[in-house]
Amino acid sequence: MKFLIDNALSPMIAEGLCKAGYDAVHVRDYGLQDAMDEVILERSTDEDCVLISADTDFGTLLALYKKRRPSFILFRKGTSRRSENQVELILKNLVAIHKPLIEGSVVVFEKKLPLLLVCMW
Repeated sequence: MKFLIDNALSPMIAEGLCKAGYDAVHVRDYGLQDAMDEVILERSTDEDCVLISADTDFGTLLALYKKRRPSFILFRKGTSRRSENQVELILKNLVAIHKPLIEGSVVVFEKKLPLLLVCMW
């Protein structure tokens, strides 16, 4: 499984996922730190990556365009902003969310609910 980390999150998340054996890239690695959300969404789709962000606009765009891909992980307010905690949360739940992410879904991490599968298109 490959991941593209949005500029709303630290590049250290990509580093942590890579250390855990996953293919992960931060948008800065592509020079896309100032790119519009649509460009990042397209890059994630083209490379078949799960997009990870704290920006709710990606979920809105997926719904607006009725796209099944890319899958999207959203960190909501209340979750730790520390990159090592975010990496740990992803890795801890990856077995449970792996299949939905492969099939196309939006997964939301919140403080009150450690894992909430929002929808599968």
